[in-house]
Amino acid sequence: MLKMFNLPCQVAGTDEAGRGCLAGPVTAAAVILPKKFKNKLLNDSKQIKEVDRNSLKEIIINEALSYGIAHVYMEEIDKINILNASILAMHRAIEQLHCEPEHIIVDGNKFKPFRNISHDCIIKGDGKFLSIAAASILAKTARDEFMKKIHQEFPMYNWQKNKGYPTREHRQAIMEFGSTPYHRKSFKLLPEQLKLTL
Repeated sequence: MLKMFNLPCQVAGTDEAGRGCLAGPVTAAAVILPKKFKNKLLNDSKQIKEVDRNSLKEIIINEALSYGIAHVYMEEIDKINILNASILAMHRAIEQLHCEPEHIIVDGNKFKPFRNISHDCIIKGDGKFLSIAAASILAKTARDEFMKKIHQEFPMYNWQKNKGYPTREHRQAIMEFGSTPYHRKSFKLLPEQLKLTL
């Protein structure tokens, strides 16, 4: 059973999606939920079917006290590394909130202080706290939408299905067609055993 964080009253949950992908942005969301918010379906976005994630997205957007969603794109990921890019995306999502939270709860174990607001890092927090779970839903659905759009430009990578993750199909497409502007150049796009010997 996911919990609401009791104190203080204005708590923002934040989470990211796409950290382990070879292509596309890393996307984060921040959400402040009403104290009495409840939803039986809400959980870590990875545990929920796509159709349920999309319906939850609409519920969260309509019922949250405030929310923000932010992408950090490939060029920036390559410059500052994926960990810093993930934290930057969370900061940018928090900056979009209409009311400044009194406390931030973060999925994972790494975060940098945001302004002078206190925060807690919670491992697997998206399966423990409603506001983090809600942020995981918004981050995941926003990123999936982005990947489906760029799939139209480069259908050979099948991003509408793999969303840029390092599946066998995705890596075989990289080997055959090369990389695109949407690929993260700082990532190991192909394992050594798949590289062509010249």
